[in-house]
Amino acid sequence: MRMKERKRNPASPPLRAVYAELFAAFGPQKWWPGRTRFEVMVGAVLTQNTAWTNVEKAIRRLRRERVLQPQALHAVETATLAEWIRPAGYFRLKADRLKSLTTALMRDFDGNLNRCFKLSDEDLRAWLLAVKGIGPETADSILLYAAGRAQFVVDAYTRRVLERHDWLAAHASYDEVARLFMENLPRDVALYNEYHALIVQLGKTYCRPQPRCASCPLRHRLPR
Repeated sequence: MRMKERKRNPASPPLRAVYAELFAAFGPQKWWPGRTRFEVMVGAVLTQNTAWTNVEKAIRRLRRERVLQPQALHAVETATLAEWIRPAGYFRLKADRLKSLTTALMRDFDGNLNRCFKLSDEDLRAWLLAVKGIGPETADSILLYAAGRAQFVVDAYTRRVLERHDWLAAHASYDEVARLFMENLPRDVALYNEYHALIVQLGKTYCRPQPRCASCPLRHRLPR
């Protein structure tokens, strides 16, 4: 006889308590690495599907070439740009995406980030999502870390932690996960910045594909 599949009824996550426990365990993370707002935008595109250590190599090359401004990067041939960012992986695809971003910046704002970031939160997010190759996670990383907007960033680590603690319904959308944080926490840029970074640290250290629950700071919150 086939057993009925158990329906998951996710519990409400104690987000404030979890933040306090992660901060006590890991301390301040001091994210996001980047010297300028545009450098942060470039890093958000380059970090798709790769480790930040690889992105740093690509960013250093772009610094040496002195093209970390919208106008300068836009003027670079796509093939040349792809070679410069090769360490970041998927370099041809990411070169196309960076060129799509600079094209949109030049077309709509003459490459002026001050004008771009005068858009409202909703309009800026919509504008970013309209750029080819920029999805919700990349757009929200730019909103939070470059534009200083209170937009929570959801990544694979976030989903993994929530799912393992039965705090996330099956097949929840990206925006539903983001709302879970934004509706249960103060709308605070510094808090969202630190919380996202702490979740990443948790995912790298303990909540790995093969979890290390025995020493995890959230082990007492695992469902029985």
